[in-house]
Amino acid sequence: MQKKKTISIVSGCWNEVENIPLFYERCTAELAKHPEYDYEFVIADNLSTDGTREVLKDIAAKDRRFRVIFNSANFGHIRSPYNALMQSRGDLVFYICSDLQEPPEMLSEFLKKYDGGYQIICGVKPKSKESFLMFQIRKLYYNLLAGCSDVAQIRNFTGFGLYDRKAIDALKKYRDPYPYFRGLVSEIGFKRCEVPFLQEKRQFGRTKNNFFTLYDMAMTGFVNHTKLPLRLAVFCGFFIALMSLLVALGYFVYKCCNWDNFQVGMAPLVIGLFFFSAVQLIFIGILGEYIGAIYTQVKNKPLVIEEERINFDENDGE
Repeated sequence: MQKKKTISIVSGCWNEVENIPLFYERCTAELAKHPEYDYEFVIADNLSTDGTREVLKDIAAKDRRFRVIFNSANFGHIRSPYNALMQSRGDLVFYICSDLQEPPEMLSEFLKKYDGGYQIICGVKPKSKESFLMFQIRKLYYNLLAGCSDVAQIRNFTGFGLYDRKAIDALKKYRDPYPYFRGLVSEIGFKRCEVPFLQEKRQFGRTKNNFFTLYDMAMTGFVNHTKLPLRLAVFCGFFIALMSLLVALGYFVYKCCNWDNFQVGMAPLVIGLFFFSAVQLIFIGILGEYIGAIYTQVKNKPLVIEEERINFDENDGE
């Protein structure tokens, strides 16, 4: 008898005490529609303090296929879920957020695409029930990154999707301590398709993202997948130098024509000084982002430090 293929449901969480039971319930209900597959959960908890850990332990005690990684600290929204992804064992990996903005019910549609020969099925969100302004800002960012990137990026994609084991094994070859997952998915290739879905609002609780976490994610995408900002600094330098030369020439000609009554004054000098100082600071900041990324790579830190594992075998993760 042929062994069943296994689907790994992979997610991360931080203070999602109200969402986790419903997340588990909806995922298992969807998996029940596909008895031809076995399943496992791999959930990484980022040091929750609201009772999420107790809920995870209760579910794990009832279901041996519900595997939990408890991090020793909050390692952020980039590293922790990616570490969980690397610990999955399934033939297929269903990567989804535990806040239920991404519907588990999409699994059936993803499996149809997988049966059609696709190895990576990406859930993309052309529409969302989140804040209109925030959605438009995200959309602008995706378009900007796609236009600048060295590799064609997937627009309106956050990582939500279904991945063949070959794709996950390919991701493991990237020894990146701070990976931009959605960019890596674009980079590794394989036969891929996109499935649109409507992003829901959060079921419970408040978003854990703020300006700094969103900025961190955005800059990680740019630094990891395009050199354009660095080249833009050179182009801007040449352009500003040319404009300065033309302005200086214009002032010189005007002064020659109106030698007695034309006075330049301090205003152009002050405005020019502040303008060029701002441009320099911007590009120093861009250089700092790239140097910071190099520093992160050189340190070669582990993705996370794990405090405890539940329902894992002793040799898992080796």
